Amino acid sequence: MRDTDLRGYGAFMKNSMFRIVPLATEVAETARRVAASGAPDHVVITVDSPRGCPCRHCLRWAQPGQQVILFPFTAIPPGRPYSETGPIFVHAGPCERYSATGEFPADFRNGRVMRAYNSKNDMIDAEVVNGTAPEAIVEKLLQNPETAFVDARSVTRGCYTFRIQRV
Repeated sequence: MRDTDLRGYGAFMKNSMFRIVPLATEVAETARRVAASGAPDHVVITVDSPRGCPCRHCLRWAQPGQQVILFPFTAIPPGRPYSETGPIFVHAGPCERYSATGEFPADFRNGRVMRAYNSKNDMIDAEVVNGTAPEAIVEKLLQNPETAFVDARSVTRGCYTFRIQRV
């Protein structure tokens, strides 16, 4: 899709055909409990960069001095070809789950790749978002009737950020 094809889309998604699905609160709370137990794969770190540790629960960047938990997460179920476990962050302390599910998260309008998957969890398409109307790119991917959902991932590190589902 060319940038000129995206002009009709506003800066923010309104009344769209999809919703943002942040990491479940239960997953974030479990990560905090597992980290507190001393599990070696759930590490508490102190953030030293303003854009280095995105919390998958509140969908905000953790700020320098805040603590986050770095832990493995699998967005696609095991046993599927596109299943992969990768590192993600959540705030070490409670944070409010992202609730503006009808709006694309402002902190993630750049540096994401949108990966479309079918109902068998097979990737069927992907497109990079770098500030140019991410809503339009997601809607384009969802126009394919085979697309069951879209996952937003870091374009540089490949880490899962959030899921996008049809309304």
